[in-house]
Amino acid sequence: MRYFLTDKWNPDKNIIREAVDVLRAGGLVAFPTETVYGLGANGCDDKAVRKIFEAKGRPADNPLILHISNPAEAEDFAHVNSRARSLMDRFFPGALTLVLPAKPIVPCSVTANLKTVAFRMPYHPIPLALIESLGCPIAAPSANRSGRPSPTDAQAVIQDAGANIDIVIDGGICDIGIESTVIDVSGKNAFILRPGGVSRELIEEFLGEKLVTPASEMMKASPGTRYKHYAPRVPVLLWEKMNDKQTFSCNGSYGYMGLSQPDFYCNSPCMEKIIFNSVENYARGIFACFRSMEKIGVSCIIAETPNEHGIGRALKDRLLRAAGL
Repeated sequence: MRYFLTDKWNPDKNIIREAVDVLRAGGLVAFPTETVYGLGANGCDDKAVRKIFEAKGRPADNPLILHISNPAEAEDFAHVNSRARSLMDRFFPGALTLVLPAKPIVPCSVTANLKTVAFRMPYHPIPLALIESLGCPIAAPSANRSGRPSPTDAQAVIQDAGANIDIVIDGGICDIGIESTVIDVSGKNAFILRPGGVSRELIEEFLGEKLVTPASEMMKASPGTRYKHYAPRVPVLLWEKMNDKQTFSCNGSYGYMGLSQPDFYCNSPCMEKIIFNSVENYARGIFACFRSMEKIGVSCIIAETPNEHGIGRALKDRLLRAAGL
């Protein structure tokens, strides 16, 4: 593994060139985005994409996202309709992923043999420079071992999957800290498959229509929806602020994270307490906190669940999945 540190806003051209050479040769490159760090391969190279699944220990039926550097590129890989074009005009670049009918050019490893493909245009200079120089979309899930908390800094990438990656580009801490929102716009209705960095309310206001919550079978079109995800190595227990009579039992000291002072009973002492001053900062710090509490040796993590509004909906989704609920 080769490690490179570069300025987020002015990425070193030599680093970009070297990383693109690796991608062209079928290798893997980890890089920052505004959401989390991604583990990328040439999205047009089926053999290279399959290396992502091996490196992450990712189930082969879990599709990937194609990252593009220009909305027009989507037309080469998907059947793009007017609703999708409107969403791209408004939210690309940004933390929104669209699911559309795939064209035959998309490797089966990217789509997990589904008839749809997910794609987004990141709002981050480093992946945009990589994609533009490569001349092809980059297929990239989060750069962690499957099921682990997503990495929001380069050191978490190295700790989790560094041995299986050719190059890690360190561009600092991710701004949002939560993965992209995934919307299926392949048919008559617009379905929300995964809440994320763009709020449901903002999308619905723009579209002038309500997003539909799909049946479980349809969730297969989105990554991060069918397996236990984002989980630290210790149990995650969830506290609802309105329930001041909740009790928890831990076999040792616990860590707490949330927006409020804890108001519950636990039979064990608190080793670490992290209180965020906004739901945005809670979302930005959730995965780093999971890893930090693992490191200091708590026996369990008690996390406050936020209100389901704005990015709080995505944050609650990640907490539920980390808790295995």
